[in-house]
Amino acid sequence: MELRQVQESAGAIFNEAGIAVDFNNQDRVREAINQGVAICDRSNWGLLKVSGEDRLRYLHNQSTNDFEKLKPGQGCDTVFVTSTARTLDLATAYVTEDAVWLLVSPSRREQLLSWLDRFIFPFDKVELTDISPEYAVFSLLGEQSSTLLSKVASDAVDLANWAEHQLVTIADIPVRVAMGSGLATPGYTLILPRDRAAIVWSELTDLEAVPFGDRLWESLRIQQGRPVPNQELTEDYNPLEAGLWQTISFDKGCYIGQETIARLNTYNGVKQKLWGIKLSQPVALQTPITLNDSKVGVLTSYTATSSGYYGLGYVRTKAGGAGLKVKLGDAQGELVAVPFIRHQ
Repeated sequence: MELRQVQESAGAIFNEAGIAVDFNNQDRVREAINQGVAICDRSNWGLLKVSGEDRLRYLHNQSTNDFEKLKPGQGCDTVFVTSTARTLDLATAYVTEDAVWLLVSPSRREQLLSWLDRFIFPFDKVELTDISPEYAVFSLLGEQSSTLLSKVASDAVDLANWAEHQLVTIADIPVRVAMGSGLATPGYTLILPRDRAAIVWSELTDLEAVPFGDRLWESLRIQQGRPVPNQELTEDYNPLEAGLWQTISFDKGCYIGQETIARLNTYNGVKQKLWGIKLSQPVALQTPITLNDSKVGVLTSYTATSSGYYGLGYVRTKAGGAGLKVKLGDAQGELVAVPFIRHQ
């Protein structure tokens, strides 16, 4: 049975692109995240494979984090930036024995593949492959994720750090399990053969992992502060402004965009920062954020939840930080810290 059929039988609603956007069970999902396990299908995300003996050096030179210190079984978040340090995408890298797998945003898969290919020179021993069609990607979220995996995995899952990963089998199917749900919520990312994905999905949901769709994922990522392309990650902003300090190595050598990022860090040059915003009412994207009738920023994302309205937006550093009261049109707003974003 195909994964879509299994999800449809659980009440999934799909959009025109074939992505499960909703299971009409948001209250159950919130309870599962807090007390059990929830599962989201992220198979629409891109998965790129970088192989060849120069792969670590190559990625070290093309993105913000330190790849040369990574060993098989380890990983990291990293940002691909332009020569002027404007953001292209936030990616998660998994280092294996013979390759590096990059989990990238759905809207950046083709662009990044083309962009990375431009920087492979004739003597570089590097190969790029889009393996997205071959693999499914699931996220497990919730405090009981480890317990659930212990029931289904062939081996004990022993991972301590973000993006560490190991191969296990679930229902006799090889599954790469990685630490980190993709959000700030504790959990795991599972990468597995697409043609066997329905079996693993059923195995996990039969043990009461509660499925949820892309619509709730989007709401959670706004509430937790994960920036995404075309909204928070654009060529208008750099990774420091986006609060992605944990993805940047300030000790490694040259890479694309390094001079700009180093200068911003050295001279405290971050002029705007990404914040969570608690809102009094719905607000349209790109609404100016004002303080004392002066524009100090712009709203980049918005979501309505059962507990109120929330957004993400860039605000000038000099205007203030957490607790600052602002206006967005007719709405009142308050800047709040969110767990995915760091400001130093």
